[in-house]
Amino acid sequence: MFGNKESEYFVPVKNEASPISTSTKKAPPVKSPHNCEAILRDADPPVSVSSVNLFEQLRSGVFLKPTKQIKYWVDERNSNCFMLFAKNLSITWSDDPNYWTWFTDTESPNETVVEAAELENVCWLDIVGKFDTRNLTPGITYEVVFKVKLEDPAYGWDMPVNLKLVLPYSKEKPQEQKVSLRELPRYKWVDIRVGEFITDKSAAGEITFSMYEHEAGVWKKGLFLKGVTIRPKH
Repeated sequence: MFGNKESEYFVPVKNEASPISTSTKKAPPVKSPHNCEAILRDADPPVSVSSVNLFEQLRSGVFLKPTKQIKYWVDERNSNCFMLFAKNLSITWSDDPNYWTWFTDTESPNETVVEAAELENVCWLDIVGKFDTRNLTPGITYEVVFKVKLEDPAYGWDMPVNLKLVLPYSKEKPQEQKVSLRELPRYKWVDIRVGEFITDKSAAGEITFSMYEHEAGVWKKGLFLKGVTIRPKH
């Protein structure tokens, strides 16, 4: 069900033009995205919920506090989507440049500069993130996806990495799998899916997701981490 897979870009199919109508009937108002007003209280720079361009802004993406560490947008179905950039994740040894270094990358809208992480050399790989599902659109199947790439010289990836998703439901077992990064295409951001879940207001709470490898005892290099996307699975 899960596995290595390059990022996919879908181009919407254009429908044939409808016959010209002289009707003056107004289009129904667009429903506000779930919890939008509360989410935008953390917008940085600020975004007015009364703005005439609000939905255009939401489709393009809005950065939230902490500054440039989280991005929020809505998809074509008006469902909430989020990306947690690398600075918002817990990365073991990321404060030591012998093991990890930080570099800048760009992100829409407006080619905004964000920080990403480069793995210089570690034996103990451990990346963990958390997210509150109460800001996700209810009744939607969401997927959690790491956005990574490999650049040569890359080594230490003969042993698969472990991916884990812990849901906020006490009766649910964690979703776990092993994925080999060895065959990833070089120099290209790709999506590695951790798991999926259906949002439910009655069971909303904090999810935890991770990528780790503790047992091989080999040094690893060449992994680049941009962040984690939480988006509807279409």
